[in-house]
Amino acid sequence: MAARLLTRCLHLRTFHLLPSTNPYSIGGAAFATTAMSGDKPIENALRQKLTDALKPQFLDVINESYMHNVPKGTESHFKVVIVSSAFENVKRIQKHQLVHKAIQEELDNSVHALSIVAKTPAEWEVSQDVGKSPACRGGAGL
Repeated sequence: MAARLLTRCLHLRTFHLLPSTNPYSIGGAAFATTAMSGDKPIENALRQKLTDALKPQFLDVINESYMHNVPKGTESHFKVVIVSSAFENVKRIQKHQLVHKAIQEELDNSVHALSIVAKTPAEWEVSQDVGKSPACRGGAGL
């Protein structure tokens, strides 16, 4: 039953087996979990790579995995709120592409879902609203 619930939530990209020193397995799927070690390797990697690539004035990397049917401590679903001058005169899709480029390794190997709020400093000054993330709907809206 647990494997079915996990499969239904995997909705945005193909799930990859995660390299981790403490894998947690349910129904044959492995997850990067921080429950035992207490550290946040994926979150920290996202934060570092985005900082290095885009020099943000504001950056928040939020682990939203708890909102999904994954083991406690999993790092697979994230929301990134980033404000950077690198986004000046750049269309919304290009902002997202810049974020994706900076963290491509994590997207390919460990991050299952990513929500991005990317703004210029001027856009952030006008509105700091980042919206509320929707609840997991099981992938097919079931």
